[in-house]
Amino acid sequence: MSKKKENRIPVISFYSGGGFLDMGFEQAGFEIVWTNENNELFAKLHSAGITSWRKSKGNGIRAEIFNSKSIVDITVPSIIQEAFPSGKPEKFGVIGGPPCQDFSVYGNRGGFKGERGKLTIQFFNKILELQPTFFVMENVTGLIKQKSNKEYLIKLLRKVKRTYHIDYKTLNALDFGVPQFRERVFFTGIKKDNVNKDSVKKRKDGHWFTWPVNSKYENAFTKYNWPIADDFGKQLVNSEKIPIELCVESCLVPINDLNKVANAKEYFNLYSDKDKLAKIQEGQTNRPSFKRLHRFRFSPTACYGNNEVHLHPYQHRRISVREALRIQGVPEEYILPPELPLSKKFKMIGNGVPVPMAQAVALAMQFFLKEKLSLNPKQINGHLVKEKRGDRRK
Repeated sequence: MSKKKENRIPVISFYSGGGFLDMGFEQAGFEIVWTNENNELFAKLHSAGITSWRKSKGNGIRAEIFNSKSIVDITVPSIIQEAFPSGKPEKFGVIGGPPCQDFSVYGNRGGFKGERGKLTIQFFNKILELQPTFFVMENVTGLIKQKSNKEYLIKLLRKVKRTYHIDYKTLNALDFGVPQFRERVFFTGIKKDNVNKDSVKKRKDGHWFTWPVNSKYENAFTKYNWPIADDFGKQLVNSEKIPIELCVESCLVPINDLNKVANAKEYFNLYSDKDKLAKIQEGQTNRPSFKRLHRFRFSPTACYGNNEVHLHPYQHRRISVREALRIQGVPEEYILPPELPLSKKFKMIGNGVPVPMAQAVALAMQFFLKEKLSLNPKQINGHLVKEKRGDRRK
């Protein structure tokens, strides 16, 4: 094993889905050593996509879901055995994005009492049982915005805070170069006995964790004069000089490339009247369904399935699997097998964390661990203390 690989901090991933959060952490230098997904088709999509992406990077390790049971049925000893057959390491992390439907404004709003809402509780329970060095959790903002959810969350976190310093913040994918308005709340936790108090001292902004900021795209929603709506089929130009990478246009596959780009020809057929659909303006995304994206505007939150239909800006079709992947910031090398169901592909894509945003959070965690984490106990004046990494002598 190379020295570079030995230095990579191992990470356990719950609710892995298509592996978008995992990709972000791998890009940031962590090593995903264990994954969990109990949807059989999602697991197959994960394996194919992550394996093809890794292969393109020279990594021949085939991706696989290590455990396909529900988090409720997985025991901590089995996780440790599968993830760390040689024994639990000194430092490791846990990441995950529990199902969000019970907290979403578009879901059934069951909150923590809902069957899926309870899985967030299970995530924190596993944190307390596994005792990782750090953890990162992602979810919809309804978890902290809806009063009943936030009240229960505060009680839940109170128990976790006995062992962990916790910080959380809402981030928008658009602020990280992703052509999508997608707000999600991220939670970070650091085990208390691995840091000193100065390392987690709150700043004026109320946070101790250094949340990532991309100076190029920060406040993109208010920074640019975004177009609203235009008649379908109209010739348009990007007159406002909005960065093209923040626009849906950057994600669209040209007609001449449909046969060349993987997953580009995979999209649902439209059965509604063509003339009726043509009346839906480009950029008219405030509809309950059949939202037509604007080529020079960001996509609304990628959430595909049920009645949520996103139409191509200027072609008579729905967006394709490849275009949806691009809207989520997923690398081109992530390729899904054509034979698996379209509905599952779109559902899995919509459930994921935009990869650039995941990578930004992962890099922020990597920086914190490098600068603030205390390891290697030693004796000073008869007392057992831990040495701060930044204080080590070279």
